[in-house]
Amino acid sequence: MSKVYVVVGGSRGIGSGMVQRLAAEGNQVHVYSRTAGNLATFENVNHTVLDVVADEVTAEMFPPQIDGVAYCPGSFNAKSIRSVSLEAMRTDFEINVIGAVKVIQATLAGLKKSTSESASIVMFSTVAVAQGMNAHASIAASKGALEGLTRTLAAELSPKVRVNCIAPALTETSLMEKFFTEKSKVEAMAARYPLKRTGTVEDLSAAACFLLGDDSRWITGQVIGVDGGMSAVG
Repeated sequence: MSKVYVVVGGSRGIGSGMVQRLAAEGNQVHVYSRTAGNLATFENVNHTVLDVVADEVTAEMFPPQIDGVAYCPGSFNAKSIRSVSLEAMRTDFEINVIGAVKVIQATLAGLKKSTSESASIVMFSTVAVAQGMNAHASIAASKGALEGLTRTLAAELSPKVRVNCIAPALTETSLMEKFFTEKSKVEAMAARYPLKRTGTVEDLSAAACFLLGDDSRWITGQVIGVDGGMSAVG
């Protein structure tokens, strides 16, 4: 049965991978992002220009009935605590946390009208929250707040809406492209992971689509590491 999904930040990277998967299954996918990317090549996809930080986000922008929402915008500000600016930290928090809150508030009425056993919200954190890493103060702080929001909303919105979060490690997306320019460096990074490779868009989008769909209907309040084993295996 076709469902209605909202993917914020779905024109590139993991979000785009999710859109392709969801649309290929015959679902109606509504994408909200600053640019359209190659979304025009996909069937069953509607795009709306939206900057979650700068723009007002209202319920009228979204479908009246929604089965799932994925919030994909993110940032990566790799600086030490000595060099990171307070303004940069505020910007990271606006993108990763305040933007998510704005979207959830605006889509909540539509999610509660889902005909599924429970609608679903999926957000994205980082392995750096659970595992301390150099030069990750800003992103770990904002994503850590997002993990707290995940658990709080899972309690608050149950049983009608499930809320989960995925915590990736290094994944080959446009946001992280500077780490994938040299083969020798990629191989060295891959060697750090128990599964001996870095992540792909397909790895993360598959996990996120699972959490959006009915097969995960007994999962809520979870932060799931999709990280090649980095956070759990020595």
